[in-house]
Amino acid sequence: MNKIDSKAFAIGEFLSQPIKMHIGGEQVAASSGKTFETLDPGTGKLLARVPAAEAADVDAAVGAARQAFNKTAWRSMPPKDRAVLLHRLADLIDKHTPLLAEIESRDVGKPRAQATAFDIPHAAQTFRYYADLSVNTRHREPFPVAGNDAWSVRQPHGVCGFIFPWNFPFLLLGWGVAPAMAAGNTIVIKPAEDTPLSALLFARLVEEAGIPKGVVNVITGLGSTTGAALSSHPGINRMSFTGSPEIGKLVAEACARNLVPAKLELGGKGAAILFDDIAVESAAEALAAAVTLNAGQVCCTATRWIVHEKVADAFIAKAVSTMKGMKVGYGGDESSQIGPLVSDKQRRRVLGYVERSTKEGAEAYLPGGVADVSGYEEGFYVKPALLGGASDNICAREEVFGPVAYVMKFKDEEEAVTLVNSSPYGLANSVWTSDLDRATRVAERLVAGNSWINAHNLFPHGVSYGGCNLSGCGGGVLGPDTLEDYYRKQSIVRPL
Repeated sequence: MNKIDSKAFAIGEFLSQPIKMHIGGEQVAASSGKTFETLDPGTGKLLARVPAAEAADVDAAVGAARQAFNKTAWRSMPPKDRAVLLHRLADLIDKHTPLLAEIESRDVGKPRAQATAFDIPHAAQTFRYYADLSVNTRHREPFPVAGNDAWSVRQPHGVCGFIFPWNFPFLLLGWGVAPAMAAGNTIVIKPAEDTPLSALLFARLVEEAGIPKGVVNVITGLGSTTGAALSSHPGINRMSFTGSPEIGKLVAEACARNLVPAKLELGGKGAAILFDDIAVESAAEALAAAVTLNAGQVCCTATRWIVHEKVADAFIAKAVSTMKGMKVGYGGDESSQIGPLVSDKQRRRVLGYVERSTKEGAEAYLPGGVADVSGYEEGFYVKPALLGGASDNICAREEVFGPVAYVMKFKDEEEAVTLVNSSPYGLANSVWTSDLDRATRVAERLVAGNSWINAHNLFPHGVSYGGCNLSGCGGGVLGPDTLEDYYRKQSIVRPL
């Protein structure tokens, strides 16, 4: 295929042409000819028309992935040879970082600088991490069994389906598919309908890296049709879904009918416990940055700030001044710190939560509301909000998914832990204190897949990241155990 011209793409050549899906190494339209629109959240205007895949297209993509699994050398390729191709793919991602960050910014709305600094390079590094890990994995292990020659082998499962959300489309794509590909599986990707473009570009980079046709397939469409058809497809061997608990339950039900294992990465209501020995100003600045990252559209971020009553007033004052000083603006503006929300629907959701919270009695330390951005009046912008009050308030209980934090005060350690663990979610929390013994003790008591100390939103490769309870099940990402999820173990026994 032709190599991608980053410069041409950056000035809109890609978007001026018909956008197509990627099935079996071919660029194809939906079989029905139907399309849907994806908007630029910063302008509210049309960005591209994208194929609306239906069940027949899902069949074609799964069939192409199955053929690639059965007929190409991908599944049986020595791990070191697959690793070479995955490193080449990572190099191409790095090479096209400006291009990918541009499309991610325009499709999601996030500041381009954030996508350039974190989303794209972290995804590239994920491919390198799992490529190297697969090379160093023992694919054949003997069993010490008396009277028998016995061993196990690790084999790829087959076709893996992935449904990704709209908040970090390229980053989460990397987190999801890298271990599956490193293990020798073939994949079908269904990106979110709001943000399909970077996944389609990824498929072109996969082919440019020399990975066999059909190993990676990307289908676009609505969750209710394309996503439902993929999650219920009998040709899938493993399924991964990242999104809301409500849709996650539907995916799990559909997979269960076919006895297909499903990895569910779901929502969160993260908390930060701040004790009275913290450095107030730096902690407030750090958490203000965390809750406004990606306009607050981050499932693991700290949206519940549980602050010791002795430092609460000073902490709130610093957080308010920090959040007030952040620039809300278009993602392509290098000075923007908070971009728009992904859609008008999401903006109405966030504003509705703030309104309901105040009606329930929350104190509005920073009221939030619609943000007016000169020159981009049709974009989906909101101001950050900081609310506070009782623990039964809606913004203390439910995931808002916007730049909204909720403060609750506590008197002692037991009360703080109880407040955190009252949530039905269990994704990520943090503990802030200069007493490391207390930090360790409290972090281990919090019910979540992840606890961080004196920081929030940490994602080092080699440390598993995942959730429990309403935040998901079936395994996490980023750790060595995730690669293991994409192998099936097979035992062989010969009597002596």
